[in-house]
Amino acid sequence: MSGYGSFAWFYDRLTENVRYDLIADAVERYVKRFGGRKGILLDLACGTGSLCEQLARRGFDVVGVDGSDEMLGMALDKKFDSGLPIQYLKQDMTDLDMYGTIDITVCTLDSINHLPDAEAVKKVFERVSLFAFPDGMFIFDVNTMYKHRELLAQNAYTYDMEDFFCAWQNQFNDSDGSVDIFLDIFEQQENGSYRRLSESFTERVWPDGEITAMLAEAGMEVLARYDGYTDEPAHEKSQRVVYVTKKITKEKTE
Repeated sequence: MSGYGSFAWFYDRLTENVRYDLIADAVERYVKRFGGRKGILLDLACGTGSLCEQLARRGFDVVGVDGSDEMLGMALDKKFDSGLPIQYLKQDMTDLDMYGTIDITVCTLDSINHLPDAEAVKKVFERVSLFAFPDGMFIFDVNTMYKHRELLAQNAYTYDMEDFFCAWQNQFNDSDGSVDIFLDIFEQQENGSYRRLSESFTERVWPDGEITAMLAEAGMEVLARYDGYTDEPAHEKSQRVVYVTKKITKEKTE
Protein backbone atom coordinates (compact mmCIF):
# COMPACT_ATOMS: atom_id res chain seq x y z
CA MET A 1 0.00 0.00 0.00
CA SER A 2 1.32 3.43 -0.89
CA GLY A 3 0.46 5.05 2.43
CA TYR A 4 -2.27 7.27 1.00
CA GLY A 5 0.01 10.26 0.48
CA SER A 6 -1.74 12.75 -1.80
CA PHE A 7 -4.80 10.49 -1.99
CA ALA A 8 -5.76 11.46 1.58
CA TRP A 9 -6.97 14.84 0.32
CA PHE A 10 -9.48 13.17 -2.02
CA TYR A 11 -10.50 10.33 0.30
CA ASP A 12 -13.55 11.99 1.86
CA ARG A 13 -14.92 13.08 -1.51
CA LEU A 14 -14.61 9.55 -2.91
CA THR A 15 -16.31 8.02 0.14
CA GLU A 16 -19.22 10.44 0.43
CA ASN A 17 -21.60 7.48 0.17
CA VAL A 18 -20.23 5.84 3.34
CA ARG A 19 -22.78 6.09 6.16
CA TYR A 20 -20.48 6.58 9.13
CA ASP A 21 -23.53 7.38 11.25
CA LEU A 22 -24.98 3.94 10.58
CA ILE A 23 -21.64 2.25 11.32
CA ALA A 24 -21.46 4.13 14.63
CA ASP A 25 -25.06 3.15 15.42
CA ALA A 26 -24.20 -0.50 14.77
CA VAL A 27 -21.08 -0.36 16.95
CA GLU A 28 -23.15 1.12 19.77
CA ARG A 29 -25.78 -1.64 19.36
CA TYR A 30 -23.20 -4.42 19.37
CA VAL A 31 -21.48 -3.04 22.46
CA LYS A 32 -24.80 -2.94 24.32
CA ARG A 33 -25.93 -6.34 23.00
CA PHE A 34 -22.82 -8.18 24.12
CA GLY A 35 -22.22 -6.41 27.41
CA GLY A 36 -19.32 -4.17 26.44
CA ARG A 37 -18.36 -1.00 28.29
CA LYS A 38 -19.06 2.36 26.72
CA GLY A 39 -15.69 3.74 27.73
CA ILE A 40 -12.39 4.17 25.90
CA LEU A 41 -12.77 3.29 22.22
CA LEU A 42 -9.86 2.87 19.84
CA ASP A 43 -10.51 3.45 16.13
CA LEU A 44 -7.70 1.53 14.44
CA ALA A 45 -6.76 2.82 10.97
CA CYS A 46 -9.06 5.77 11.60
CA GLY A 47 -8.30 7.58 8.33
CA THR A 48 -9.67 11.12 8.24
CA GLY A 49 -11.56 10.70 11.49
CA SER A 50 -15.14 10.60 10.17
CA LEU A 51 -16.09 7.57 12.27
CA CYS A 52 -14.22 8.95 15.29
CA GLU A 53 -16.42 12.04 15.14
CA GLN A 54 -19.60 9.95 15.05
CA LEU A 55 -18.52 7.70 17.91
CA ALA A 56 -17.43 10.64 20.08
CA ARG A 57 -20.88 12.18 19.60
CA ARG A 58 -22.36 8.96 20.99
CA GLY A 59 -20.43 9.25 24.23
CA PHE A 60 -17.38 7.09 23.63
CA ASP A 61 -13.97 8.33 24.78
CA VAL A 62 -12.30 8.04 21.36
CA VAL A 63 -8.67 7.50 20.40
CA GLY A 64 -7.89 7.39 16.68
CA VAL A 65 -4.77 5.70 15.32
CA ASP A 66 -3.49 5.84 11.75
CA GLY A 67 -0.16 5.53 9.99
CA SER A 68 -0.69 8.43 7.57
CA ASP A 69 0.29 11.99 8.43
CA GLU A 70 -2.04 13.26 5.71
CA MET A 71 -5.05 11.31 6.96
CA LEU A 72 -4.42 12.43 10.53
CA GLY A 73 -4.03 16.02 9.39
CA MET A 74 -7.54 15.94 7.98
CA ALA A 75 -8.84 14.23 11.13
CA LEU A 76 -7.35 17.02 13.25
CA ASP A 77 -9.05 19.63 11.05
CA LYS A 78 -12.40 17.94 11.75
CA LYS A 79 -11.64 17.84 15.46
CA PHE A 80 -10.82 21.56 15.41
CA ASP A 81 -14.16 22.30 13.73
CA SER A 82 -16.28 20.04 15.96
CA GLY A 83 -14.49 20.64 19.26
CA LEU A 84 -14.91 16.97 20.18
CA PRO A 85 -12.34 15.54 22.66
CA ILE A 86 -10.74 12.98 20.32
CA GLN A 87 -7.09 11.98 20.71
CA TYR A 88 -5.13 11.09 17.57
CA LEU A 89 -1.90 9.07 17.40
CA LYS A 90 0.31 8.15 14.48
CA GLN A 91 1.11 4.44 14.69
CA ASP A 92 1.39 1.42 12.42
CA MET A 93 -1.53 -0.88 13.26
CA THR A 94 0.82 -3.89 13.41
CA ASP A 95 2.88 -2.14 16.10
CA LEU A 96 0.09 -0.72 18.24
CA ASP A 97 1.29 0.72 21.54
CA MET A 98 -1.30 2.14 23.92
CA TYR A 99 -0.77 3.75 27.30
CA GLY A 100 -3.45 1.73 29.05
CA THR A 101 -6.28 -0.71 28.49
CA ILE A 102 -8.98 -0.21 25.86
CA ASP A 103 -12.66 -1.09 26.31
CA ILE A 104 -13.61 -1.25 22.63
CA THR A 105 -11.47 -1.42 19.49
CA VAL A 106 -12.95 -0.95 16.03
CA CYS A 107 -11.31 -1.36 12.63
CA THR A 108 -13.62 -0.59 9.72
CA LEU A 109 -13.88 -0.22 5.94
CA ASP A 110 -11.74 -3.27 5.07
CA SER A 111 -8.57 -1.96 6.69
CA ILE A 112 -7.71 -5.56 7.64
CA ASN A 113 -7.81 -6.46 3.94
CA HIS A 114 -5.06 -3.92 3.29
CA LEU A 115 -2.55 -5.78 5.46
CA PRO A 116 0.20 -7.48 3.42
CA ASP A 117 -0.02 -11.04 4.78
CA ALA A 118 -1.46 -13.31 7.45
CA GLU A 119 1.47 -12.60 9.76
CA ALA A 120 0.54 -8.92 9.78
CA VAL A 121 -3.09 -9.80 10.57
CA LYS A 122 -1.89 -11.95 13.49
CA LYS A 123 0.21 -9.05 14.80
CA VAL A 124 -2.76 -6.70 14.71
CA PHE A 125 -4.98 -9.19 16.54
CA GLU A 126 -2.27 -9.81 19.13
CA ARG A 127 -1.70 -6.09 19.77
CA VAL A 128 -5.43 -5.41 20.05
CA SER A 129 -5.78 -8.28 22.52
CA LEU A 130 -2.74 -7.15 24.51
CA PHE A 131 -4.23 -3.72 25.19
CA ALA A 132 -7.84 -4.85 25.53
CA PHE A 133 -9.46 -4.59 28.93
CA PRO A 134 -10.48 -8.02 30.32
CA ASP A 135 -13.66 -8.79 28.35
CA GLY A 136 -12.77 -5.91 26.02
CA MET A 137 -14.40 -6.03 22.59
CA PHE A 138 -12.91 -5.91 19.11
CA ILE A 139 -15.27 -5.09 16.22
CA PHE A 140 -13.87 -5.16 12.70
CA ASP A 141 -14.93 -5.86 9.14
CA VAL A 142 -13.40 -7.61 6.14
CA ASN A 143 -14.29 -7.71 2.48
CA THR A 144 -15.09 -11.25 1.39
CA MET A 145 -13.93 -13.50 -1.41
CA TYR A 146 -17.42 -13.15 -2.90
CA LYS A 147 -16.95 -9.38 -3.18
CA HIS A 148 -13.45 -9.72 -4.60
CA ARG A 149 -14.41 -12.33 -7.17
CA GLU A 150 -17.89 -11.14 -8.18
CA LEU A 151 -17.91 -7.38 -7.63
CA LEU A 152 -14.42 -5.88 -7.57
CA ALA A 153 -13.08 -8.49 -10.01
CA GLN A 154 -11.60 -6.95 -13.17
CA ASN A 155 -13.95 -3.98 -13.10
CA ALA A 156 -13.19 -0.32 -13.76
CA TYR A 157 -15.03 2.74 -12.47
CA THR A 158 -14.96 6.48 -13.10
CA TYR A 159 -15.92 9.30 -10.74
CA ASP A 160 -16.50 12.83 -12.00
CA MET A 161 -16.37 15.10 -8.92
CA GLU A 162 -16.48 18.42 -10.84
CA ASP A 163 -13.10 19.69 -9.55
CA PHE A 164 -11.37 16.34 -10.09
CA PHE A 165 -11.84 13.10 -12.01
CA CYS A 166 -10.94 9.64 -10.72
CA ALA A 167 -10.33 6.50 -12.82
CA TRP A 168 -10.43 3.28 -10.75
CA GLN A 169 -9.19 -0.05 -12.15
CA ASN A 170 -9.14 -3.46 -10.46
CA GLN A 171 -7.07 -6.54 -11.22
CA PHE A 172 -8.33 -9.75 -9.62
CA ASN A 173 -5.69 -12.39 -8.85
CA ASP A 174 -7.26 -15.83 -9.10
CA SER A 175 -4.34 -17.51 -7.33
CA ASP A 176 -5.06 -15.96 -3.93
CA GLY A 177 -8.24 -13.91 -4.37
CA SER A 178 -6.48 -10.59 -3.88
CA VAL A 179 -7.36 -7.49 -5.87
CA ASP A 180 -4.82 -4.91 -7.04
CA ILE A 181 -6.46 -1.48 -7.15
CA PHE A 182 -5.11 1.38 -9.27
CA LEU A 183 -6.38 4.94 -8.92
CA ASP A 184 -5.58 7.83 -11.23
CA ILE A 185 -6.85 11.22 -10.06
CA PHE A 186 -6.89 14.23 -12.35
CA GLU A 187 -7.21 17.47 -10.37
CA GLN A 188 -8.16 20.63 -12.20
CA GLN A 189 -5.79 23.56 -11.72
CA GLU A 190 -6.59 27.28 -11.74
CA ASN A 191 -5.33 27.65 -15.31
CA GLY A 192 -7.66 24.90 -16.51
CA SER A 193 -5.00 22.21 -16.85
CA TYR A 194 -5.07 18.97 -14.84
CA ARG A 195 -2.57 17.51 -12.38
CA ARG A 196 -2.38 13.71 -12.31
CA LEU A 197 -1.94 11.77 -9.07
CA SER A 198 -1.66 7.99 -8.94
CA GLU A 199 -2.19 5.58 -6.04
CA SER A 200 -2.21 1.80 -5.90
CA PHE A 201 -2.76 -0.79 -3.22
CA THR A 202 -3.75 -4.43 -2.80
CA GLU A 203 -6.65 -5.89 -0.87
CA ARG A 204 -6.27 -9.47 0.34
CA VAL A 205 -8.76 -11.97 1.72
CA TRP A 206 -8.58 -14.60 4.43
CA PRO A 207 -11.20 -17.32 4.96
CA ASP A 208 -13.37 -17.24 8.04
CA GLY A 209 -11.68 -20.29 9.50
CA GLU A 210 -8.26 -18.67 9.30
CA ILE A 211 -9.51 -15.41 10.81
CA THR A 212 -11.22 -17.29 13.63
CA ALA A 213 -8.08 -19.31 14.35
CA MET A 214 -5.89 -16.20 14.40
CA LEU A 215 -8.30 -14.50 16.78
CA ALA A 216 -8.25 -17.53 19.08
CA GLU A 217 -4.44 -17.54 19.08
CA ALA A 218 -4.58 -13.90 20.13
CA GLY A 219 -7.00 -14.70 22.96
CA MET A 220 -10.17 -13.42 21.29
CA GLU A 221 -13.45 -15.27 20.73
CA VAL A 222 -16.02 -14.55 18.02
CA LEU A 223 -19.42 -13.57 19.37
CA ALA A 224 -21.16 -12.83 16.07
CA ARG A 225 -20.62 -12.39 12.35
CA TYR A 226 -22.90 -9.89 10.63
CA ASP A 227 -23.70 -9.08 7.02
CA GLY A 228 -22.22 -5.59 6.97
CA TYR A 229 -23.21 -3.23 9.76
CA THR A 230 -26.67 -4.76 10.14
CA ASP A 231 -28.21 -7.26 12.55
CA GLU A 232 -28.44 -9.96 9.87
CA PRO A 233 -26.08 -12.96 10.06
CA ALA A 234 -23.29 -13.12 7.49
CA HIS A 235 -23.97 -15.45 4.57
CA GLU A 236 -22.20 -16.82 1.49
CA LYS A 237 -22.98 -13.71 -0.58
CA SER A 238 -22.06 -11.16 2.06
CA GLN A 239 -19.80 -8.50 0.59
CA ARG A 240 -18.54 -7.39 3.99
CA VAL A 241 -18.50 -9.47 7.16
CA VAL A 242 -18.44 -7.68 10.50
CA TYR A 243 -16.82 -9.67 13.32
CA VAL A 244 -17.86 -8.91 16.88
CA THR A 245 -15.31 -10.43 19.24
CA LYS A 246 -14.35 -10.29 22.87
CA LYS A 247 -11.16 -10.98 24.79
CA ILE A 248 -11.26 -14.37 26.49
CA THR A 249 -11.09 -14.03 30.27
CA LYS A 250 -8.85 -16.20 32.44
CA GLU A 251 -11.91 -17.90 33.91
CA LYS A 252 -12.85 -19.25 30.47
CA THR A 253 -9.34 -20.58 29.79
CA GLU A 254 -9.02 -22.40 33.11
